Amino acid sequence: MEEDVGSFFSRIASAIFYGVASFMIIVANKLTLTSYGFPSFQFLALGQMTTGIVILLLAKLLGLVEFPGFSFGIFVKIWPLPIIFIGNLLFGLGGTKKLNLPMFTILRRFAILFTMIAEYYVLNVKAPRVVQFTVFLMIFGAIVAASDDLTFDLTGYIMILLNDVCTAANGVYTKKKLEAKDLGKYGLLFYNSLFMILPVFAFALYNGEIEKGLAYKDWGNPWFLLQFLLSCTLGFILNYAIVLCTHHNSALTTNIVGVLKNLLVTYIGMFLGGDYHFRWINFIGVNISVAGSVIYSYVTFRKPPTGTIEIKKPEKPVQTV
Repeated sequence: MEEDVGSFFSRIASAIFYGVASFMIIVANKLTLTSYGFPSFQFLALGQMTTGIVILLLAKLLGLVEFPGFSFGIFVKIWPLPIIFIGNLLFGLGGTKKLNLPMFTILRRFAILFTMIAEYYVLNVKAPRVVQFTVFLMIFGAIVAASDDLTFDLTGYIMILLNDVCTAANGVYTKKKLEAKDLGKYGLLFYNSLFMILPVFAFALYNGEIEKGLAYKDWGNPWFLLQFLLSCTLGFILNYAIVLCTHHNSALTTNIVGVLKNLLVTYIGMFLGGDYHFRWINFIGVNISVAGSVIYSYVTFRKPPTGTIEIKKPEKPVQTV
């Protein structure tokens, strides 16, 4: 019983930690890219990856964390997480820059649907009907809200939907890799960034994003510099929170836990950033999606994890005499 209580507390604590980190980085990224007008989300992505690598290296040198040393076999063990990780990061930052916060958080609901599907096919896990209902309620609200979005941006919508696909794949494969126990959560975080930082740097250098970021006019502004460093640090904290929450919960729950913070992000975003235009249909859609989020949160965390998911069992072959 004590073990069940301890496990339930770990689930709740890791979920709250992830929700807070997710809320903070969305606001921090939005302020950096929109309010301060920083021109390159790819440059910011590089900053977040570099910060994560430096923090984990220092922590390992100080004996605070442990993860395996580099070897060529590591890449095989971690694949395909690095490519999914960088897609998630770049598409997420790009969508943040293109869309207002309420529409960003609403369209992120599709990651939940994609995760539910991925869990079914990759992890052999099927969500209960009540969970399926809340997920589809969130998606319905997102569609209603998007149908009357005056700031519609096709590129932004595509980026967020690709971000949703990457988020779903990242959650499912992270759960799978954590269960294998080859690298541990710190190894996953470190090598995800390490393997992709050079390709991302080369791509950003090729398309002029590095030059664009370095030429930004407000590098001498201490408030912007503080904001930029905060975004970079929160990028690492968010990735750690995702891995921790996925370790203690399902990949689907990790994604839906994000809707708890979206209650704040959605409504604060109507005032933060200055790019939200109020329309009744859009506002109603936002609230439908939020209602689905609240119902799911209640269903998932009202009791310990037993019964939150159903495992598909292969059908027994019929024996004939």
